[in-house]
Amino acid sequence: MGADTRGGSEQHLPKLRLDELLGELQVRIDAVRGTRDRLHSLLEAVLSVGRELDLPQVLRSIVEAAVVLVDAEYGALGVIGGDRKLSAFITVGIDEERRSEIGALPSGHGLLGELIRHPVPLRLPELSEHPESYGFPAHHPPMHSFLGVPIRVRDEVFGNLYLTEKRNEREFDAEDESVLSTLAVAAGVAIENARLYEETRLRERWQRASGKVTSVLLTGAPSAEVLELIVDEARKIVSADMGMIAEGVPGEEALRPALAVGLGAEQRGGLVMSARDGFVGAALSSAEPVVSTDIGHDARAGEGEAQWAELGPVVAVPLGTSGKARGVLLLGRVQGGAPFGHVDTGPLLGFADQAALALELAERRRDAEQIALLQDRDRIARDLHDLAIQRLFAAGMTLQSAQRFMEHAEGMERLTRTVDDLDDTIKIIRSTIFGLRTHGGAGREGNGLRGRVSEAVTAATTSFGFAPALRIEGLVETDVPGDVADHAVAVLGEALSNAARHSGAHAVDVRLQCAGGELTLTVTDDGCGVSGDVRRSGLKNMEERAIALGGVLTLGERPEGGGTRLVWRVPAGAPSAGPGPGPANGRDCR
Repeated sequence: MGADTRGGSEQHLPKLRLDELLGELQVRIDAVRGTRDRLHSLLEAVLSVGRELDLPQVLRSIVEAAVVLVDAEYGALGVIGGDRKLSAFITVGIDEERRSEIGALPSGHGLLGELIRHPVPLRLPELSEHPESYGFPAHHPPMHSFLGVPIRVRDEVFGNLYLTEKRNEREFDAEDESVLSTLAVAAGVAIENARLYEETRLRERWQRASGKVTSVLLTGAPSAEVLELIVDEARKIVSADMGMIAEGVPGEEALRPALAVGLGAEQRGGLVMSARDGFVGAALSSAEPVVSTDIGHDARAGEGEAQWAELGPVVAVPLGTSGKARGVLLLGRVQGGAPFGHVDTGPLLGFADQAALALELAERRRDAEQIALLQDRDRIARDLHDLAIQRLFAAGMTLQSAQRFMEHAEGMERLTRTVDDLDDTIKIIRSTIFGLRTHGGAGREGNGLRGRVSEAVTAATTSFGFAPALRIEGLVETDVPGDVADHAVAVLGEALSNAARHSGAHAVDVRLQCAGGELTLTVTDDGCGVSGDVRRSGLKNMEERAIALGGVLTLGERPEGGGTRLVWRVPAGAPSAGPGPGPANGRDCR
């Protein structure tokens, strides 16, 4: 019996060893199958991420794939900005309600910043034990295990993948780190492809916009229409909230907006910006776009500059070549908006050159029109002198000769009055000829008072959004001395600027009258009137100009009620009938 017992035990032991070997084989088969399944999932994730071309969707797909591959509860992808902080943070596993309760997204401090400073994989069983861990904000879910890997695009660290809370294990293992690092490599390629696709689309949009502007330029459209098209297209392409083109003011180191659209356009339209220094000055002297991530805290912008109100990121490019720029193109986003990147600002310089071209063509067109106008004035002056005056003079001489044959006293009186009327008419025509031939006397840029006033009113159209009404009465070209004309133009510019900035008017009426030895400038608007707390420096300057010339300034409500009526009245000087000696016996045959 003993022998039989030993034989049964010996048969039982090999069977146990075989079961152990089969069990171990099954474990290894399961491990291989798990590795195969995980590898298959990784390949699927790589293919899924690589199929996307829209960058925001690519980033979200990367996080979603990472969470599934390493079986994590929460995942996030932080994009590193130019200031080495997180400029974007895409999360998975936290719903929108919880995100709003947590508050502002992280910017890259603490443990998240550790991967920014040292872009190598980081795996922790308990993230709170890391020396850079700062804890969590209120309403943040608890997190313990942590795995983070950098995402590189070529030689640049684009951002980092952050995974927390391993679902079925206490911590992430080396295989998780290897899988996530592999996904990060594929993610870098996908991000680069999405970037290139985005840049290509953006380049196509700039080309289409340039073609549209060129077409409008070739049609001879007004410069205001071309500038508005340029600003609108640039705003749309770079997703800016404000766009403005500012031109240099002749003879001054300042710029005045030629066009402002978007956020705060009405307030910015009447501002004058210094060109000597600051952010605008840097743009004028630079051959590259000048960018500010937050203009409100930029030392170049100065303090309290009204043109930067409500703006955060701003980019400015010169209109024209460096050192000879005639203005700047400004684009801005609201406070807290995304900063302008190289992709946004790269094509802006060439696009701004088209704005400079539009201004140049408009100036050449104005010069051509001015030459044609002056030539027409010369022709009219010749015709008036050679035809009208000579005929009037002949008629006057005939009537004067006829006086000898008049015996009736009343007939003689009427004939004498008619001769005097002809003489006055000749004087008026000669004065008009003098005004035409001098092309505006001593006014700037060859324009007389009438032309300078018309230009000032036309320039104010951009600030108001409508064209003010203008009436000019009397011989303002000949009876108003040059110094009085200069003061009148300066007062008109200040009055229109004040109305544009403070009145909120929908109608403005400008009247310039020269009569009885006085020059009267009246500016009336239907706005809100003059409040008690308005700054009066401009009004004081206008009043001082009037007093210096022996005149007066009055400011009050317009007769119709509401709005403002400004009257600036000064002596105009002695009237002049034109050049040359006076006529003999009240007549002149020249």
